[in-house]
Amino acid sequence: MAQSLKEVKGSLAALRDQIDARYTELNLKDVEAELGDLNKKMEDPRLFADDSRVGEVRELQTRIAVLERKISSWKALKAEIADALEYAEIAEMENAENMAAELEQRGTDARATFDKLDLESLLTGPDDMNNAFVNIHPGAGGTESQDWADMLTRAYMRYGEKAGFNVELIDYQEGEEAGIKNATILVSGPNAYGYLKAENGIHRLVRISPFDSNKRRHTSFAAVHVSPEISDDVEIEVLEKDLRIDVYRASGAGGQHVNKTESAVRMTHLPTGVVVSSQTQRSQIQNRLTCMKMLKARLYEMARAEKEAEIESRSGERKDISWGNQIRSYVFHPYSMVKDLRTGEETSQVQNVMDGDFGPFIDAFLRNKKRN
Repeated sequence: MAQSLKEVKGSLAALRDQIDARYTELNLKDVEAELGDLNKKMEDPRLFADDSRVGEVRELQTRIAVLERKISSWKALKAEIADALEYAEIAEMENAENMAAELEQRGTDARATFDKLDLESLLTGPDDMNNAFVNIHPGAGGTESQDWADMLTRAYMRYGEKAGFNVELIDYQEGEEAGIKNATILVSGPNAYGYLKAENGIHRLVRISPFDSNKRRHTSFAAVHVSPEISDDVEIEVLEKDLRIDVYRASGAGGQHVNKTESAVRMTHLPTGVVVSSQTQRSQIQNRLTCMKMLKARLYEMARAEKEAEIESRSGERKDISWGNQIRSYVFHPYSMVKDLRTGEETSQVQNVMDGDFGPFIDAFLRNKKRN
């Protein structure tokens, strides 16, 4: 039911107050002040005249870029809601009820932007802004689990595309009958890791098996491991003696873009047992470089997880989330339900989730993490 002009104006005013309150909670006024001070420093000609201060200039430029990115969208939203309210007041004075629908739509759009920015504000981890490597690996169960891993791979690729990220299939190893033995995708874009880290863990599927002639119900598992793509500036030592490198003929997804010579690379880090592989690049050298990036990302994430676990043990805390825990259940039969076991978030729209609609689960995970 369409709102009256008075109701629309009230809704806009309430949203403005909510935006202002969140702006204050996030200390964005302090960010504005810091940004002003840094820009003044950058105006000092002495800063650029002294070659020994090149490093200082770079640090200032980086900090300014980070702060501007943090605050620009919020300022644009505040300006939009103020403008919409001004139009609403003018329309009310002129009894222009025909403006109500347009202003209501502006309010709806502003609400969607606010919800997005509010969610982004929860991404405060040191690597949340990074790209993400998403590795999907089937659990025990042969063809059933391999097919389930393949279904998840497609779902995450759709999620990335719908969210506006760039999605690249790095590795895709086909199963013997159906599905996959392993897949890795690179999801690139602002906050890719911050969102996708919510998917770390074991995913459980319950369905009537398409591979069982007796049409019995089967339970399958697949592990999803998400690591941030780390900058080349971050030093992760990987010794040549600690690596076993295997080359093999690329196969699987990729069509004509997959080189059919022995260009695929599998890299095993012997001390930790971490295995990464890449086969979608055109040359063995490119695949080796991609493997090394993925390996360093995994080792970096493992080191950080160990550090967090040590801090938790010292403080007596224990988190429910770990790499090996089952985090979500997908039931296709005897009823339709996807339920996150960490947050309680659930939906009966199973097909939407398998078409990449992980947003509500990621949202619930991030907000739950903030509360805890």
